[in-house]
Amino acid sequence: MVNKLYYPVIGGVENHVRDLARELSSQIDVRVLVANTSFQTVEEKIDGIKVYKVPNIGTFKSTPIAPTFPYWLNKLKSDIFHFHFPYPFGEFSYLLASSSGKLVVTYHSDIIRQKFLLSLYKPFLRAFLKRADKIIVGSPNMIEHSPFLTEVKEKCEVVHYGIDVKRFELTEKVSKKAKEIRNRYGDNIVLFVGRLIYYKGVEFLVKAMKNVKGQLLLVGEGPLKDDLKELATDLGIVDRVHFIGGVVDDDLPAYYHACDVFVLPSVARSEAFGLVQLEAHACGKPVVSTDLPTGVPYANLDGVTGITVPPGSPEALSKAINKLLDDENLRNEYGANGKERVNREFTKELMAKRVLEIYNELIVT
Repeated sequence: MVNKLYYPVIGGVENHVRDLARELSSQIDVRVLVANTSFQTVEEKIDGIKVYKVPNIGTFKSTPIAPTFPYWLNKLKSDIFHFHFPYPFGEFSYLLASSSGKLVVTYHSDIIRQKFLLSLYKPFLRAFLKRADKIIVGSPNMIEHSPFLTEVKEKCEVVHYGIDVKRFELTEKVSKKAKEIRNRYGDNIVLFVGRLIYYKGVEFLVKAMKNVKGQLLLVGEGPLKDDLKELATDLGIVDRVHFIGGVVDDDLPAYYHACDVFVLPSVARSEAFGLVQLEAHACGKPVVSTDLPTGVPYANLDGVTGITVPPGSPEALSKAINKLLDDENLRNEYGANGKERVNREFTKELMAKRVLEIYNELIVT
């Protein structure tokens, strides 16, 4: 497994890589190669998996620069090298190295914001994808809308992202915590979980709350926190917008179970899937999300597990949220559909099973 970073660094891709590595490690020999958060080499075991963290001289545009990556790719002989894209320095290192073994790429997201750098990187990205034996995507939407995947679509295969559904069960402890949250904030709770950054579109959700009779709980931190607080004050709804901040893993399921509606108001293709939607579904909650040309509307099916609306529209968000808050039967129907779909198609066990099948197919060919 090759990625930018690894646990205890927390992030969507980092969590995914850890879950996948843990699930696969009971059946095959899994090792992980990532950049360290400092300029030193660390070899350690995490969850019983050997993790190599190589020196990092700094981060440029969210990309750790680890000069010894090509050396380590050559040193760690493997039957399969499984890269998690995007990590431009890692992919460039692979092209420099003479690694043997099959190349699998999980293509998590297009590079969106760094347009100038992407223009320089395009030839290397295309060469890297051309070298790949198999490209895994989380939804068919990615193949259809990514300008790079359309060129290699014959190599692409959809493998659903998987979550630990047991983590989100309504245990006695979780139920007690959820009741405490509802007692504190009242009825009609609207929940957002994620970083407070530009592509999440949280400002549109805050604006939507002007026309929603409910309480908004924002779980997460980020650079836009102060701006969002100021916006809530300007709109006169500061008493109904609550900045929870980061919460520990054990408490997060209680927030999902306490809410009436979960909202993911993302506005840019940087939101490639939105795993938090699956987490909300695992708790039996309906979701309001945006109709982006990514896996977001694939994770939340409009009219089945929730409602999708145009991105960047406070009016559409408030209308969808109010529709669900006003109709308990509809909330229950969408919530039940979402929970059934997650248990059927989006568990970490199913994800690992399909990835292992791909590995085996490549090894015998």
